[in-house]
Amino acid sequence: MPDILSAPLVVEFPFTRSLGPVQSAFLTGLRERTVLGVRTSDGKVLVPPVEYDPVTAEEIRDLVEVAATGTVTTWAWNPQPRRDQPLDTPFAWVLVRLDGADTALLHVLDAPGPEAVRTGMRVRVRWAEARTGAITDIACFEPYESEAGRSAPHDGEFADPVTGIVTPARLDYTYSPGRAQSAYLEALAGRRVVGERCPSCRKVYVPPRGACPTCGVATDERVEVGPRGTVTTFCVVNIKAKNLDIEVPYVYAHIALDGADLALHARIGGIPYDQVRMGLRVEPVWTEGNRHPDHYRPTGEPDADYDAYKELV
Repeated sequence: MPDILSAPLVVEFPFTRSLGPVQSAFLTGLRERTVLGVRTSDGKVLVPPVEYDPVTAEEIRDLVEVAATGTVTTWAWNPQPRRDQPLDTPFAWVLVRLDGADTALLHVLDAPGPEAVRTGMRVRVRWAEARTGAITDIACFEPYESEAGRSAPHDGEFADPVTGIVTPARLDYTYSPGRAQSAYLEALAGRRVVGERCPSCRKVYVPPRGACPTCGVATDERVEVGPRGTVTTFCVVNIKAKNLDIEVPYVYAHIALDGADLALHARIGGIPYDQVRMGLRVEPVWTEGNRHPDHYRPTGEPDADYDAYKELV
């Protein structure tokens, strides 16, 4: 039985979005050391602001400037900051109801220890030295005893407003594929493809999952499949992915390997993209030192009959 594998895995992408008038004013205001909220139909001031009333769903644009001081409504201590968190020393996550607002803003509080934090304590914004129009323009909150500040109407007009943002999304974790997929990956290292057969419905799943998703029973009968297969469906990719050295357009397809009852996905090469078709018979192409097939290419066989793969489309 092969060893259970594990490896670090990072899922990362930049999320780009445009901003409506309320969010644009809010982020531009932060750049200018101004905190804006929005007033709802029932008179409440929401910070951070939203563009539609949560009760009536109507569009709202009645902007209000609130104070940079407020009150901690609840908190949790973070003893070990992680990468890219606002502070690199231990801090408290806090919900702060800014003076003039009716809702609380989530941010961090710079405090020497959990004993220095309490619900109801007064705090103020510590502004970042360099501000770009992002929530990080608030570097953090800090303890500050003061009288409650006031709110005032604001027209939301600023020079050079922020109209879009890019939010980096990243997830770091250790992935362990488990017994079934560890065996699958070990077989791929030997340029073989193995699946597992359900003892009840007799379907062969590739990659194996360790259990049949239809019958809900464990699978442990190993079955070697392929290496050839049939294209069941496909798409033409016209947008080049960052850090992927493949010229567009190219084809990504679902391929039913011979002997398998589940189609896997892979890139199709060795044929012009506009000649790829359902039923095309393909085989894997391996590159030196790679655990997985680099792509699949046509075998030269006649196309498979639709009835032979229609259940896998």
